[in-house]
Amino acid sequence: MVWNKLADDATVDSVAKALEKRGMEVYVVDSGAEAKKKFFELIPDGAEVLESSSTTLNTIGVTKELEQDGKYDSVKRKLHSINNPEERNNVRRRSLGAAYGVGSVQAVTEDGRLVTASASGSQIATYAFSTQNVVLVVGTQKIVKNLDEAFKRIYEHALPLESKRVNETYGWTEGSYVGKLLVLERDRPGRTKVILVKEKLGF
Repeated sequence: MVWNKLADDATVDSVAKALEKRGMEVYVVDSGAEAKKKFFELIPDGAEVLESSSTTLNTIGVTKELEQDGKYDSVKRKLHSINNPEERNNVRRRSLGAAYGVGSVQAVTEDGRLVTASASGSQIATYAFSTQNVVLVVGTQKIVKNLDEAFKRIYEHALPLESKRVNETYGWTEGSYVGKLLVLERDRPGRTKVILVKEKLGF
C-alpha cells in the first residue's frame, strides 16, 4: 500500500463535503504556504494557543511563528520558559482549556473521520474536547478509504517515521509507540476547522 500519494481533486472535494456533514469547517488549499496563511486567518491576535507536536505545522512555519511572535499567547512558549517539572506540568494541565488547540492528524477517511495517534495522549484531550476551538492542517496524502486503512497507515507509515524522528531529535533509540488512538466522528458545528492541503506534509 502506498501511504504517501496525494489524493486526486475529486476525492479531496468529496472528503471536504464529508467532513462538513460531520460538523467540521473545511478549507482546501494548494500549498503549505497557503495553508499557513489560512491558519493565521483563523487564529485571532492575542489568542491562547495550545500546539500539539506536529511535523506538518513545523514544516510550514506555523510552530516557529506561534512560539516566537508576540502576537499569540503560546502555551509551548510558556512551557519552554519553566524549568521546574512540577510547575511545567501544572501549567500544561491548566492550558488544556485554551481558546485554540492546533495540530494535525495521521489519517482522514473518505467518509470524513479524522484519526490520530499519540504516545502520551497530549493531543487527544485537545482534539476531542478540552479546547474551545481546534485548527488542523492535513496534507491530502493522508486520505484513506476507511478506518481499517487509517489504522494501517498509522502503524505501517506514520509510526516508523515518528520513531525515526524522535531517535534523531531526542536520542530515543527505542523509538515511539502508539499509546492512544482517537477517531473524531463529528464535532459541534464551528469548533473544528480542517485545512486540507494538496501537498505532502507531515507523516
